[in-house]
Amino acid sequence: MYEKTRITLGAWSQARIDKLLVQASRIDGAGSRIAFLSRHFLDTPYGESTLIGSDGVPEELVVNLAALDCFTFIDYIEAMRLASSFAEFLKRLREIRYREGVVSYVSRNHFFTDWKEFNGRLVSDVTAMIGRERTRQSSKTLNRKTDGSLFLEGIPARSRAVDYIPSTTIDQDLVDRLHNGDYTGIYTDTDGLDVSHVGIVIKESTRVYLRHASSAGASRRVIDQLFGDYVKEKPGVVVLRPRTI
Repeated sequence: MYEKTRITLGAWSQARIDKLLVQASRIDGAGSRIAFLSRHFLDTPYGESTLIGSDGVPEELVVNLAALDCFTFIDYIEAMRLASSFAEFLKRLREIRYREGVVSYVSRNHFFTDWKEFNGRLVSDVTAMIGRERTRQSSKTLNRKTDGSLFLEGIPARSRAVDYIPSTTIDQDLVDRLHNGDYTGIYTDTDGLDVSHVGIVIKESTRVYLRHASSAGASRRVIDQLFGDYVKEKPGVVVLRPRTI
């Protein structure tokens, strides 16, 4: 157990998680493993601001499986797909959520494309490969608002080129190039942000879903929504693909 660790398991227990991770570790393919693990969190309540740490508050390594937001959901699933025990899950979560595994507010991966930059061993940005000629690129200064102020105090602004696929160009051929278990961000035009929401592509038979922790309306839980329906009125998508490790 690491120092500065706070664990809330809700309906889970460490023994039950150990059993789940052993089962998942026997599944070949990163995407299939992610789909299997994430299915066990359907209907988990949505919870905002479950992490502990800010410019003025010391960071803690938080595990809260009782309430998930869109980003902690994929944080936990990515850590679980690389682990075969609860102890290893904690180790992996530390490595995924924080650059070089250093638990601090400054080293936390606050943005979806931070995974591309700092977790490149685990995921690859396949947006351009999937979008091909439809792909667009936006130059962003992450964390800096239009008026020059910061979204997150204490976190330096960082320039980054963000590839995205406009939703108006997404058709069946493009959806067919998505893989089960792809991590998908909803691109935003807002200055200072790369995406406004994240989820997981789930392919079941002929249907493709976005599995995500939804804060919308009465949902406020982890749900599956048809991918095409969800993204059609959004600006675009960014796709990160888990690597087989």
